[in-house]
Amino acid sequence: MGWSFPNPEACHAWGKGLGETLAIPAVIYLEGDLGVGKTTLAQGVLQGFGVPGRVKSPSYTLIESYATARGPALHLDLYRLRDGEELEFLGIRDYLDEAALWLIEWPERGSGFLPEPDLRLRLSIASPGQHRLEVLLATARGASWLPPAGENHDDG
Repeated sequence: MGWSFPNPEACHAWGKGLGETLAIPAVIYLEGDLGVGKTTLAQGVLQGFGVPGRVKSPSYTLIESYATARGPALHLDLYRLRDGEELEFLGIRDYLDEAALWLIEWPERGSGFLPEPDLRLRLSIASPGQHRLEVLLATARGASWLPPAGENHDDG
């Protein structure tokens, strides 16, 4: 199942719609090359989930934690990890003890140390200015959170 986005605003809006439907615990992997819109999508999800104010990219901190009325939200960007074991040094076990929304960019770099996903969202560039989102369902729970198919939905 997939969606196409003509611009970053459409990607952000889709993420916001997803965020509005989420219930914790929720684990979402954000996959794709550099510059495909993973952080834009995550920012939309977090805004829709109820994170107040500006959502920062965790590119340098690796983990940003937010308190919301619906529960804690964690945004991880693991691009700079060389080995998943480095998550132990960041205190990943402390986060695993509490139910939360997890948005994880570059999840393959934390393999073996992360919770299993409910959804895998794979972003790519289809053509100049056109981004594609492929949704891979990992749990039935994850499927229940997806926004309804709209005009930018495609089945390809």
